[in-house]
Amino acid sequence: MWKRGRIAKKTTEIEDDVPTSLRTFTFRKLQVATKNFRHKLGSGSFGSVVKGTLPDNTLVAVKKLGSLAQAEKQFRAEISTIGKIQHVNLVRLWGFCAEGSQRLLLYEYMPNGSLASFLIRRKDGEVEGKLLNWKTRFQIALGTARGLAHLHEECTDRVIHCDIKPENILLDAQFCPKVADFGLAKLVGTDFSRVLTTTRGTRGYLAPEWISGLPITPKADVCSFGMTLLEIISGRRNVDLNAHDSNCYYFPPWAADQIQSGNLMGIVDGRISGEADGEEVRRAVTASILCIQGDENVRPTMAQVVQILQGTIDTNAPQFQTSLDSLRDHHGGEEDSDLI
Repeated sequence: MWKRGRIAKKTTEIEDDVPTSLRTFTFRKLQVATKNFRHKLGSGSFGSVVKGTLPDNTLVAVKKLGSLAQAEKQFRAEISTIGKIQHVNLVRLWGFCAEGSQRLLLYEYMPNGSLASFLIRRKDGEVEGKLLNWKTRFQIALGTARGLAHLHEECTDRVIHCDIKPENILLDAQFCPKVADFGLAKLVGTDFSRVLTTTRGTRGYLAPEWISGLPITPKADVCSFGMTLLEIISGRRNVDLNAHDSNCYYFPPWAADQIQSGNLMGIVDGRISGEADGEEVRRAVTASILCIQGDENVRPTMAQVVQILQGTIDTNAPQFQTSLDSLRDHHGGEEDSDLI
């Protein structure tokens, strides 16, 4: 067991990065709160997430980070970004543990888990959670856009998330979306200077400029949101790794054909297309296509995306086939790549 003095020393080493609103926990307390990390909620390259209950009966999700070098980098990234931010559409960080080699983060517990479990079909054609209706999907899209707009334009230290996808959008008991997992996030200050990064994101969501190794801006998140929005609308992956028909491997070009032929409802998940609001579908499809344009300079900001979804500004999707072909060139040949 670590002595109190040693715990204090280890914690003091990161004090400059820690907001005063965050609580500090010992590893032993988190062992008790999680019943020795028994109830696993999920796992990934970062480590694992388990459910815990604090002494005051507050439910939390405890992220236990993996290898020390990777854990330290992600630990500091998450504390320095989401630890200082509070917004209804951003997951809240409660506290942390930095004891010895242990790096753990405590987040508010999201009873409905990630959007992916309700949206993306397994090989058997079913989803893990219940089928989300159109109204819920549209509100999830709008809430996620608001969260990203807050990161990009309203925070003192503005943030590029760098890994927007359904797995990183969590849902509370009322299916209110909260953007999560800030381990790859980059602080960009107030001038939106371009950020050089070697961090690899997730296949199917990366902006062309990132794939090309160019410096990124918040417009990289805009592109990833557009890809995610297409998945919210359609209920299918943009990149289908299980598809045998190469024509179905990359979804956005097919969606473009449907849009250009006037068949907007053809993009909507067939399981809910009969209930979808036509005007909301038009706004959502327009926003998604504007977001995934190859030229970042003509993509909207996330604040503008919010306005498009709300219907407070109106715009028509541009002639975007060239942009989609560019995206297909980047993504379609990635079957053997090491993107995560």
